[in-house]
Amino acid sequence: MTQRCSIEMAVDQVLARLPTHIHMGLPLGLGKPNAFVNALYARIRQLPERRLTIYTALSLGRPDLGDGLQRRFLEPFVERVFADYEELDYLGDLRKDSMPPNIRVEQFFMQPGSLLHSSMAQQDYVSSNYSHAARDINAKGLNLIAQLVAQDAQHPELLSLSCNPDITLDLLPMIARRRAAGETILLLGQVHAELPYMPGACELPRQDFDLLIDTVEQRRLFSTPNMPVTTQDHFIGLHASTLVRDGGTLQIGIGAMGDALTGALLARDADNPAYQALMADIDLQPWQRLIEREGGTAAFDQGLYGCSEMFVNGLLALVEAGIVRRPVYADEQRQQAANAGQLDDQGVLVHGGFFLGPRSFYQRLREMPLAMRRRFAMSAISYINELYGQEPLKRLQRRDARFINTAFIMTLMGAGVADQLEDGRVLSGVGGQYNFVTQGHALEGGRSILLLRSWRESGGEVSSNLVWGYGHCTIPRHLRDVVVTEYGIADLRGQTDAEVIARLLAISDSRFQAELMEQAKKAGKLAPGFALEARFSDNTPQRLEALRKRHAQLFAEYPLGSDFTAEERDVLRALNWLKSKFKLSEVLELGKAALDAPAPEAYPAQLARMGLARPEGLKEELYQRLLLAGLQATVVA
Repeated sequence: MTQRCSIEMAVDQVLARLPTHIHMGLPLGLGKPNAFVNALYARIRQLPERRLTIYTALSLGRPDLGDGLQRRFLEPFVERVFADYEELDYLGDLRKDSMPPNIRVEQFFMQPGSLLHSSMAQQDYVSSNYSHAARDINAKGLNLIAQLVAQDAQHPELLSLSCNPDITLDLLPMIARRRAAGETILLLGQVHAELPYMPGACELPRQDFDLLIDTVEQRRLFSTPNMPVTTQDHFIGLHASTLVRDGGTLQIGIGAMGDALTGALLARDADNPAYQALMADIDLQPWQRLIEREGGTAAFDQGLYGCSEMFVNGLLALVEAGIVRRPVYADEQRQQAANAGQLDDQGVLVHGGFFLGPRSFYQRLREMPLAMRRRFAMSAISYINELYGQEPLKRLQRRDARFINTAFIMTLMGAGVADQLEDGRVLSGVGGQYNFVTQGHALEGGRSILLLRSWRESGGEVSSNLVWGYGHCTIPRHLRDVVVTEYGIADLRGQTDAEVIARLLAISDSRFQAELMEQAKKAGKLAPGFALEARFSDNTPQRLEALRKRHAQLFAEYPLGSDFTAEERDVLRALNWLKSKFKLSEVLELGKAALDAPAPEAYPAQLARMGLARPEGLKEELYQRLLLAGLQATVVA
């Protein structure tokens, strides 16, 4: 029987009904009931005789404000966008390595880059596939699940797991078996006013919850503002868009490269003549046969189906544009009829395991008619990330699947790195990437596509993201498939080592090709006389920038909209330029940039936004000059 209670009463019940050691599972990302978690955390840190282990992933916190120009930019923006979002107290303690000795937090995925310097978080990271997380958490003795839920006036007897059915739906049958054997395991929920009510498999009877907090959470949900899409990212998205087959299946992730791909698919469908003109100017000839066989550049006639562990803003935009419109069904007979074009009623357009995005994303879902929301089937992660279990149905649904993910390093032998630095520190986690790569190989017509920026710049130093070797990999080279950079496409499936190296060299930045080629030859993996075709010797940012200028209408800086004001977009562009070009320790270079800056009158609104219209003292004068230099260098033509 469900007990309605306050947060403090819920903490009392948990302490009274569970053993000394509480094993609490929290959803990945958005679905954590932060107020309850903080109350339980505060109580147990005062009870050294009790123990708490938290099992979760993606503990979301406001960005670090930093100092100097970064703080001046972020402080008002964070206040506006995150407002009264309640931070997780344990996350603050993790960042400072000050967790109490009787509490631990085990995560299988971290907010990217946020806990690189936390020894506690690094030591208690669990490297596990997303699809195995429920199994692994249950095996640890899970005895409490706490989750935000959504409610709807039309269904008073139900609650929706909304943004996070992913692991919870997989855990429920596991804990039911343990309860039947006499174990006490509690399910706690709290309604959040801003969570969209998602119907379907993620709906549970209210009576399934042992504890239901009686106050509806009104504080703001965490959101992820859309970040700017650079020229480099746009070309990655454009090349990847040619591999998406009409009538097929699409999985994409969050971030600028995912937004770039979405923008390219929107252009391919809505402005195909302009899209085709750009593709002709790029010259896709080296990959034309691959594109004809696996993808296409025409507008979408049949449409796509979305199957993605993360239901992202880009997928919603593709549904709204009518590109994701191929429905799938929950039984094989109906799906076979649909594949044959004999069924065209209200099936599912997107299967998702969890969602996270900008505030407008949540709002569009909330305002959508419930019947339309049914077409977004929030589901167990085991359904989406694996083929086993209903495999015949999944194979019928996931025809011509394109699983598109990102990496930050690729070796020339075809291994991908997406979660961990060479020194062992974890940036994020493997999540579901490995699951989707293996599905790309296992499904007939399926392909795994890894997106990679071929180079990066920090503090004025430019490095290649294609390297000869690396001390860790997320995707082993025996699962290499398709790699896309801003310079093109490398189809690696079934190729010899020498051919893999040659194809990756062809899409690497020309500044690094000679050194990479020499390393491969030295290792005996390339013939001594090997040379790249002349076509690939002009893989330069300058060539791409010239292409962008000729087709500027297809290179929106924020293809899915922005939470930044116009002045903030200018300032962010300038700050990113300063960060890439200068090391703050190099005073002489900074001084030269400041001296070359234009007069303050050129950018009054931007200076006002940063509180630098009337600088006080030498530090603020330097800040003003640096910002002006960045603005001058990055002004949008």
